[in-house]
Amino acid sequence: MAGKHINVAVFMVAMLAALLQCGVAQTVHVVGDDLGWVIPQGGASAYDAWAASKKFVIGDTLVFNFATNQHDVLEVPRASFDSCSSANPIGSVITTGPANITLSAAGEHYYICTFSQHCSLGQKLSITVSSPGASPSPRTAPAPIPPPTNDTILQHALLFRLLLHRGLEFLLLLLVLLRMPSQLVFCFP
Repeated sequence: MAGKHINVAVFMVAMLAALLQCGVAQTVHVVGDDLGWVIPQGGASAYDAWAASKKFVIGDTLVFNFATNQHDVLEVPRASFDSCSSANPIGSVITTGPANITLSAAGEHYYICTFSQHCSLGQKLSITVSSPGASPSPRTAPAPIPPPTNDTILQHALLFRLLLHRGLEFLLLLLVLLRMPSQLVFCFP
């Protein structure tokens, strides 16, 4: 009977390692979070602050939530962004909301709404996209990692015990506890 538990434990550890090696799924960023893609009351600083709190990587997706026929989104070069002009667009204007844009190149990316004065009223977004694995300089210092507590050690011991006795149930529990299921890319067909 002990051999069965060891086999299950080895299998579960191997599965977890395989899942983690597959990589992390790219992130979906809802532009402006709850604000959405609208004319912000605080002007462009609302989208500047939103972008400053995010890390954008090739493969990530921007979701511009807006009402069709009230807003649109267009990627433009820096000069057009600064002047709120739709001249020299990069790609086509997206007029149907919500609009999903997959980030496919590293560097600076600029987006505007081309409706009337929306851009000049602050409906524009500037982001920096990094290559996967690239580590741009952090905008703020990371918080120090707290030392393990007795509760943490107890949690780890309980998780290991579950691994030995519950197999697949343990893997699901572990993924929930790590809050990672939506970020894992499953590499299996």
